Amino acid sequence: MKLTVLYRGPLSGCNYGCEYCPFGKWKQSEEELTKDRADLERFLQWVESRTQDTVSVFFTPWGEALIWPWYQQALARLTHLPHVERAAVQTNLSCRLDWLGDCRTEKLGIWATYHPEWMKRSRFLAQCQLLSEHGVRHSAGMVGFRRFADEAEALRRELPDDTYLWINAVKDGLDAYTPEDVERFTRIDPLFPVNNTRHPSRGRACRGGESVLSVDGDGTAYRCHFIKEPLGNLYAPDFDAALKPRPCSKDTCGCHIGYVHLEYLELDRVFGSGLLERVPATRLWTGGAQRSASRISQS
Repeated sequence: MKLTVLYRGPLSGCNYGCEYCPFGKWKQSEEELTKDRADLERFLQWVESRTQDTVSVFFTPWGEALIWPWYQQALARLTHLPHVERAAVQTNLSCRLDWLGDCRTEKLGIWATYHPEWMKRSRFLAQCQLLSEHGVRHSAGMVGFRRFADEAEALRRELPDDTYLWINAVKDGLDAYTPEDVERFTRIDPLFPVNNTRHPSRGRACRGGESVLSVDGDGTAYRCHFIKEPLGNLYAPDFDAALKPRPCSKDTCGCHIGYVHLEYLELDRVFGSGLLERVPATRLWTGGAQRSASRISQS
């Protein structure tokens, strides 16, 4: 089978302290970090054992993973497995990048979030340049607070034309958008209207639970990060029997890593092999994408 696993272990600490995020507010103990490392090792051994399948892995930690060497080593290890198609990670890109030399970078994907309150733009751009020099496909993005709009426009001007810059819409009422705000962010990211929509999902076909899984550090598997109904344990001998089509049980889906797997949106066609690291298959941001994005957001 072809299987994508979103892995989220117990790691929850972050080296940043963004006010809107609860995970930059504490440091994890050595005991907690030891457990995270052990859980990750068990997961890697499971991936290594699945030689009969084509596997992609996407690390979606609550905290920042790449400041810890065991996640850097995990990505390198995964990219050298013949049956692993893709190994990707969400990161604030604050780490050193010398470990990239240990990877097969054609299999590596980086979803990099720029936090202007914690990193200078010049530093973030330099990190993105290093990714490009190593041949790592990556996207860059920001949380769409209105106070960051000027910085987002500046980042778009200074990023290379071939780097996609996404904007994550704020949907919890903290920063209500005017039509002018939406238009401004859409000029930066033509897929912003898609992310700024809570897509109807109840009863809709989704790849979650069939070919896409969310897995925690103990191996408990879910169809996605947003539906906390366990499907079983990844490490159980009979777990594969749990993989089957399941219509979504939530009314709406508003997060990219969830709705991108809703079949009716056809976003797999938009992102192609760049689905995990959020890189569209064609340069939609260079023109003509607004109509496509509008069609998807109104589906």
